[in-house]
Amino acid sequence: MSSMEQGDSRVPQWSFQETKEFLVIRAELDQTFMETKRNKLLWEVISNKMKEKGYLRSSDQCKCKWKNLVTRYKGCETIEPESMRQQFPFYNELQTIFSARMQRMLWLEAEGGPTSSGMRKKGSRLSSSDDDDNEESDEEKLVVKKKMRKGKGASTTSTSTGNAYNSNLQHILEEFMRQQVQMETQWRETVELREKERRMREMEWRQRMEDLEKERLLMDRNWREREEQRRMREEARAEKRDALITALLNKLRREDM
Repeated sequence: MSSMEQGDSRVPQWSFQETKEFLVIRAELDQTFMETKRNKLLWEVISNKMKEKGYLRSSDQCKCKWKNLVTRYKGCETIEPESMRQQFPFYNELQTIFSARMQRMLWLEAEGGPTSSGMRKKGSRLSSSDDDDNEESDEEKLVVKKKMRKGKGASTTSTSTGNAYNSNLQHILEEFMRQQVQMETQWRETVELREKERRMREMEWRQRMEDLEKERLLMDRNWREREEQRRMREEARAEKRDALITALLNKLRREDM
């Protein structure tokens, strides 16, 4: 920590995971913080959400923690990126929150709607109490203003090349779509050719099977015919043999008589 939590020296220090959970909750409510006057209630909401996650922190402790984190985030502007995240491990979380806030404010300005300052002035007419709880810290205002100036500067410098970039991007997309259509056409032709070849092979296989079946039936019929002829020859030989034996027996009987 850069310092103890502004007089809460007896309060246990915030753990790494506890701080990450706190920043997730604070990010979810950042837009509400920018739109409402009575931020004290929002810090109570954050305190209750922290309790739901198992962390006992009062609204004042949450508010004090946020101010310290913003101060440390602002102090990272002059630090090299390599050492920045080592000295302040929550830089990315703060960067995300303020970048989203800047985008909302730029969008409101582009749409002609009220910015956060305008919404706060409107809210100040509704309630003049809790002045200590409803204002952004100087560090937050400075961070957002710097980001907005950078965002506006980047948008003006990029306008001159925007049309060329869009044209180039559209050309790339059209070329990509053309290649996709060509690839799909080739793929379909390949699939149709393979399907045709498969059907031809299947027809050839079926024809071979039919020819083999016909050949088998023919061989079976020939075998049966040969068997029938053999049986008939055997029966004929047996009849001749029986007739010869009968004639011989009859001759022997006549001779005995």
